[in-house]
Amino acid sequence: MLRLYVAGQTPKSITAFTNLKKICEEHLAGRYQIEVVDLLINPKLAKDDQILALPTLVRKLPEPIKKIIGDLSNTERVLVGLDVRPIS
Repeated sequence: MLRLYVAGQTPKSITAFTNLKKICEEHLAGRYQIEVVDLLINPKLAKDDQILALPTLVRKLPEPIKKIIGDLSNTERVLVGLDVRPIS
């Protein structure tokens, strides 16, 4: 269960979603769920996950909760941050 916090359709937000989708398809095929939360529409939702910067990716499940800030362009860093082992 992944939650991506963004602020509107900014280039950085779009890039983060595109990168996340690509990483999930390559390394978590069929084993992921992405929820995009636009804080321009629902700003109160930032409080729940203590979001301080955007875009931010939050891995809700499996626990423990993990957070990655940025456009998710560094695939290796994202995989390590999400504790996902690359498929060999």
